[in-house]
Amino acid sequence: MTDEFELDDEEPGPVAKSERSGERVFTVVGFLLASAAAFFPWYVFFNQENFGITPMGYADTRDLPEIPGRAMVTVSPLAIPDEKDESAPASAFDPIVTATVPESGGQGSSSSSFAVSADPSQTFPGKPQYRLLHVANGRALIEDKSGMYIVRIGSVLPDNSRLATLEQREGKWVIVTSNGEVIQR
Repeated sequence: MTDEFELDDEEPGPVAKSERSGERVFTVVGFLLASAAAFFPWYVFFNQENFGITPMGYADTRDLPEIPGRAMVTVSPLAIPDEKDESAPASAFDPIVTATVPESGGQGSSSSSFAVSADPSQTFPGKPQYRLLHVANGRALIEDKSGMYIVRIGSVLPDNSRLATLEQREGKWVIVTSNGEVIQR
């Protein structure tokens, strides 16, 4: 049985010289790579002006290319002034439309001729319409044409008013807005 497990007392033969030189090359390259990896952050730290984002420079002037001008220049018809009749007096009329309406009716007329009767109960045109769907746990579910919302006291409603109270009147839930409107289910 000792024949099967004989120990080799023989030393391994000499390692070939090419194997040793390959190991040395890998060792030197690894050492150089590790040294560069350790040194590079310090190089960046001490030379920060060479790294990072450089701000874009700004100058008040610009260099235009030196090309000859065009012989024909196109101009928008709106930029050409109208020919004025020298005999006509200058008008005080401003042709620019500003969509404003003066408070008074003009010269010598009373302001009541142009006054618009303001009815405080008149609804704003295009006012968002919404309806109450359900009330539970101090919150209300309302719906308008853009979707459904859960609101509570103090929430802004689609008509830019605020929810003042949630009440149960005659067995039905209603919401009272800050405008005083009562919306029933």
